[in-house]
Amino acid sequence: MIDAFDTPLSVAQEVASRVKQRRLALRLTQVELAQKAGIPLATYRLFETKGQIAFLGLLQIAFALDCMSDFNALFASQSWATMDDMLAQTKPAKRVRHD
Repeated sequence: MIDAFDTPLSVAQEVASRVKQRRLALRLTQVELAQKAGIPLATYRLFETKGQIAFLGLLQIAFALDCMSDFNALFASQSWATMDDMLAQTKPAKRVRHD
């Protein structure tokens, strides 16, 4: 599970692991998924093993796996349950004085 305190690398590796699990569940080989996504096999293998891929490549994989809706919440506006929740999250940061 992705935690808010994970590092970018650990999140990338977790996403790659989830993609691999979905690929296997769909009984696709790496070659088949790379072809379906329209990316080079070497690019896909690097992603699956190290979590490294360009964002467009990740979107192409998501499209090939019918997972584009997973990106809908990425950087979306937040919604709050109460006005107090909203105010607590939107207070401007205090300025730090540098002398």
